[in-house]
Amino acid sequence: MTTNPYLEDDRMNLPPLSGSDVKPQYVHHVAPKPPPEISRLSPKHQSVNQRCVKFTVVAVISLLLLLLVAGVLLAYYFSSSCAHGMPCGDGSCVWESQWCNGVTDCRSGQDEANCVRLHGSSFLLQIYSTQSRNWMTVCSHGWTDQQGRASCQHVGFSRGTYFKSGQQQTDSDVGYLIAKSDFNPEASILQQLVLSNTCPNSSAVTLHCTDCGSGVNSSRASGGQLASPGAWPWQVSLQVAGSHRCGGAVISPYWIVTAAHCVARASSPADWAAYAGIVDPLGTLFTPAYSVSRVIAHEGFNWVTRRNDIALMRLSKPLDITASSDIRPVCLPNVGVNITDPQTGWITRFSRTVNGDSGSPHLIEAQVSLINTADCNKSVAHHGRISQDMLCARETEAEANVCHTDSGGPLVSLKDGVWWLIGDSIWGEDCTEQNKPAVYGNVTYFLDWIYNQMRVKSDERLDL
Repeated sequence: MTTNPYLEDDRMNLPPLSGSDVKPQYVHHVAPKPPPEISRLSPKHQSVNQRCVKFTVVAVISLLLLLLVAGVLLAYYFSSSCAHGMPCGDGSCVWESQWCNGVTDCRSGQDEANCVRLHGSSFLLQIYSTQSRNWMTVCSHGWTDQQGRASCQHVGFSRGTYFKSGQQQTDSDVGYLIAKSDFNPEASILQQLVLSNTCPNSSAVTLHCTDCGSGVNSSRASGGQLASPGAWPWQVSLQVAGSHRCGGAVISPYWIVTAAHCVARASSPADWAAYAGIVDPLGTLFTPAYSVSRVIAHEGFNWVTRRNDIALMRLSKPLDITASSDIRPVCLPNVGVNITDPQTGWITRFSRTVNGDSGSPHLIEAQVSLINTADCNKSVAHHGRISQDMLCARETEAEANVCHTDSGGPLVSLKDGVWWLIGDSIWGEDCTEQNKPAVYGNVTYFLDWIYNQMRVKSDERLDL
């Protein structure tokens, strides 16, 4: 038997196998795929949850912001006494419906103070209506002098100074106020008018509370000169102990406008006497002196800046403007009467020197031209001292040398045939120099103050 020698030799030479050397051969098996790890939320559910969380956060933040804003608004509402009404000016307030309703709700009557006014050169009567929130014209249908006197009294004039009511054709886009048929003299005029969409003939009321603004018999020369007799019938001499102290202007038979610095150091009415109708040096000898019952300087007057340099005097007895044409009020500038530069005006003052002579005061007149406030405030002029309650004017002829006007003396201007009081003299130093115009209180600026003082400080026992 043939054998393979190679095999035989290998078997013969191999050592015997032990149990520890016997190893099982590796057999490859395909293991089953492990199950995927299961999360608690699927991606879709997780996205929805994140959006919900974000929405909740945004909603909470928005709610907090809304609460914060509401808290701020509520705090402002309760901290501001007039967030829900109209301010009285003393920290208190009233509802808007209580404004100009004829019933005094503010402690000092501010809610009923400026509800009646005169507009323009025609003296058109206007009354504020809270219902329409507009200034309304008043229909002349059914209007009588009784309503006229009541309206003038509400403005600030005395009942006894009432002059007349008139009519004017006027169209109104917001309607009219019309007087009730049953007039009650004890009730406010504001309670005796009702709204109306129509007015017969579109005829509105014009109202003259005093006979003012007429009768100037002046030569009206441009240079300073002696005034003609009766030329400026509103001019007064305000005197202390028989000596002329300041000038002033008559605005009603009871009231005179002057400067606050004139009366600030002599505020007692007993110290003062007023002379009206003065046209010559001897006028005071023949013109009776009028005693003064009230002296009212503006509460905001400042000696240094001359801010609010205006004052009122109330006479104990009214001037008799019917007995002589030498005494006549000048008109306060109505709302809508705009007199601005470069319109001309006139100033009057008392001077003790005329043509080199000295002695008793003479009344001097001169024409001036109004100057823009910006120009008056230039460094070469008054260097920023001029505020909105002031006016500047320069003489049309410098050689007139009347720019050193009486303190409190009137600056007047003629417009639409009416003489208006537009200023009271504050200071005039250096005004004859080219860049130094004279300075006056702006009467238009003080119009509400003047009427309020006239209304509050009147003595009705004297007005009957």
